Amino acid sequence: MRVWVDGRLLDDPAGPALTVADHGFTVGDGVFETVKVVDDQPFALTRHLERLARSAHGLGLPPLDLEAVGRGVAAVLDAQRLPLGRIRITCTAGPAPMGSARGPGAGTLVVVAEPMNARADSTCVVTVPWPRNERGALAGIKTTSYGENVLALARAAERGASEAIFPNTIGDLCEGTGSNVFYVLDGELRTPTLESGCLAGVSRALVLEWYGAREVDAPIDVLTRAEEVFLVSTTRDVQAVQKVDDRALGAAGPVTRDVAQGWAREAARASDP
Repeated sequence: MRVWVDGRLLDDPAGPALTVADHGFTVGDGVFETVKVVDDQPFALTRHLERLARSAHGLGLPPLDLEAVGRGVAAVLDAQRLPLGRIRITCTAGPAPMGSARGPGAGTLVVVAEPMNARADSTCVVTVPWPRNERGALAGIKTTSYGENVLALARAAERGASEAIFPNTIGDLCEGTGSNVFYVLDGELRTPTLESGCLAGVSRALVLEWYGAREVDAPIDVLTRAEEVFLVSTTRDVQAVQKVDDRALGAAGPVTRDVAQGWAREAARASDP
C-alpha cells in the first residue's frame, strides 16, 4: 500500500496521516472514489474524477483541485507495481471544531493505492429491510458516511453473502452497498433508475452504453421472479448472482454471460473509456 496526503507521499503508509479533528473522521463529512488498476493503469479514471467532483459539489465542499488529485494518483502508482489493484481517493472538509459545523480551513485530500484480489465469477446476496432514502440530502452522492453499509454488509456476511441489496423508502429495488443491480425479467435486461436513489455508478453507465438495458423501477421483490441477476461495480466488473436470499439462481445465465464478455472486450480496448 502507498499513501499520499495533501501533496506528500508517506514514508510509513500505516503511520499518522490525519488530525483527529478532521471532519471526515469525526462526522463522515467527505466524498470518495474507488478506481480499479490493471497493469499499473487506472481504469475509467476520468469518469471517476468527474463523479468525485459532482459528489463534492453535492456535499457542499469547495471545488476539487483535480490536478492535485492527478498528482496523488501518479505518486501512489509510481511508488509500486500493481498488476491488479485499486486506488481510493478521499476528499474531506478538513479540520473543524467537534460537532457538525465545518471549520474555516482547507479540506484534506488522500490518495491510497493497494493490491486487490481478483473477484469471484459469482456471488450470493441478501436483501435487507433498511431503506435507502431516495429523497435524502445524500441521495446519489458518494460520501464517506457508510454506517448503513457497514451494518448491511455484516448482515450479509452472517448469511454467507458478499453483498446486501437495499430497497428505497417506497419499497422499490435500489442498490447494493457498493454495487448497482441488473436483472433479467421476461428476457429483458433491467436496472433501477437513478430516481430510485441509487448511485450513478461508473460501471452501471458503461454497461448501459456498451450493452443497453431498460431503466425501470420495480418493487424489490422483483428479484424473486428475475431469471438472472448480476452486480456491477469498480471492483466486481460484471459479477453473476447465484443466490438471492434463499432463492438459488445457479450459474450465470446467457444475458449475464453476454454482458460480461462484452465488458471484457470493451474494457480491453481502452483504459479510460
